[in-house]
Amino acid sequence: MAIWLSLCAVAVMVAYLLGSFPTGYITAKQLKGIDIREAGSGSTGATNVLRTLGRGPGVLVLIVDCFKGILAIALVYWLFAVAATQNLIPPTVDIQFWQPWLITLTGLLAILGHSKSIFLGFSGGKSVATSLGILLAMNWQVGLATLAVFAVFIAISRIVSLSSIAGAVAVPIFMGVMDQPLPHILFGVAGGLYVIFRHRTNIERLLAGKEPKIGQKLPTENTTDS
Repeated sequence: MAIWLSLCAVAVMVAYLLGSFPTGYITAKQLKGIDIREAGSGSTGATNVLRTLGRGPGVLVLIVDCFKGILAIALVYWLFAVAATQNLIPPTVDIQFWQPWLITLTGLLAILGHSKSIFLGFSGGKSVATSLGILLAMNWQVGLATLAVFAVFIAISRIVSLSSIAGAVAVPIFMGVMDQPLPHILFGVAGGLYVIFRHRTNIERLLAGKEPKIGQKLPTENTTDS
């Protein structure tokens, strides 16, 4: 049992480190020699990179951050598969029960890592792209449905933050409708609330009618909402 618990703990820590990988920060440093945390909104996420560096870097950061979430969940599936073949899972462990819980925990740690990166003094982004990757790895139908909500809102409003918040609200609904395990539903609730919390300054600007649309700059460039 001790070996199995140690493996689970390692998976959780690796998920946090994967989430912490500072894609936006590294991209901005390599391409422009700037600290992305000192530009635009101060976020290291794809939206701020898009506003600051342009479409290409923004798309690159979006893809890599999404892939971080996919890897975090894939790690858990890999762990259970290897541990089962090596007889490392104790007989008392119900795989069908514990696997969804470990997936949920690693997913939440990956989200936390992206927004509170250990490599950036516990600063980071809004965790939207990483959350999407996690959802796609958890259940691709939920992930695509959430992406569709985001796409509809972005097509109508042209506001990334509003679209991200709409997607966050939709996740636990899709989890329930698609009959996902309880731990995954709880991930949808907790992860969605966290993403919304990370957008609190965006919400203030939305209510004030000052949130920029795609292609627009922030009304005040020194506003920090990382």
